[in-house]
Amino acid sequence: MDRQQISRLAHAHHPIAAPLADESVSRLLDRALAGRESGRMLDLGCGEGAWLLRALAARPQWRAIGVDLDAEALTRARESATALGVVRRIGLHHLDAREFTARESAARQSAARESAARSSVDRESSRGSASREQFDLVLCVGATHAFDGLLPTLAAARELLAPGGRLLVGEGFWEREPSQAALDGLGAAREDFADLATTTDRVVADGWTPVYGHVSTAQEWDDYEFSWTGSLAEWVLDHPDHPGAAAAREAADRHRAEWLRGYRGTLGFVTYLLRRD
Repeated sequence: MDRQQISRLAHAHHPIAAPLADESVSRLLDRALAGRESGRMLDLGCGEGAWLLRALAARPQWRAIGVDLDAEALTRARESATALGVVRRIGLHHLDAREFTARESAARQSAARESAARSSVDRESSRGSASREQFDLVLCVGATHAFDGLLPTLAAARELLAPGGRLLVGEGFWEREPSQAALDGLGAAREDFADLATTTDRVVADGWTPVYGHVSTAQEWDDYEFSWTGSLAEWVLDHPDHPGAAAAREAADRHRAEWLRGYRGTLGFVTYLLRRD
């Protein structure tokens, strides 16, 4: 059983792959989409599309694109979009997030070069077309590892945002100095994260302004981790003869121990709503 399948099973009852309660997700989306009746949004590492589907269902004039490496998760996202009646407003791409952003950036640079070579009248027309290729909201919540960290994620998002656009990004931080058990449980190094103040300073120094944010509570963390391990363990109980049952049970037991005996109370999670300076 591969990691993607284990993750899908573990998130069966918590489709947002981050320690965020439903009310927190709703509040973050409301703030991120405030003031715009229509627009385009992009989720880098969308999984089964939980963020995008929730937004589209409530906002009929928005369109969305989701990018993920898990083909089965994208299939489920498409099925859910069909059931919700929003499938015509969402595009799903089976791509590495870095590859997608690199393609988008290259396409815009090419369009800009072509625009510069045209007459002033044609240039105005092309400029309007190019703006439609940018996004009013970019999301990357719990998936910054796809870009090897927070700052590279910010750099990738900067290339994708339309003027005045917003970025919703979720990242870990140290609530307290990590023990070796915490580092081992996460498979992390001390320098992989910083405390909340330092993390925020780095975001600001990179040219972004936090206009809203949410720090996940201990209750949100516990609910997420118990849901992750419990959903996976329950699947094993319901499918004892499945060829992947032993691997799934081992993953659930290991993850629970790493959390409870390792990083619980040490790793925090912050979701920033950002605008460019």
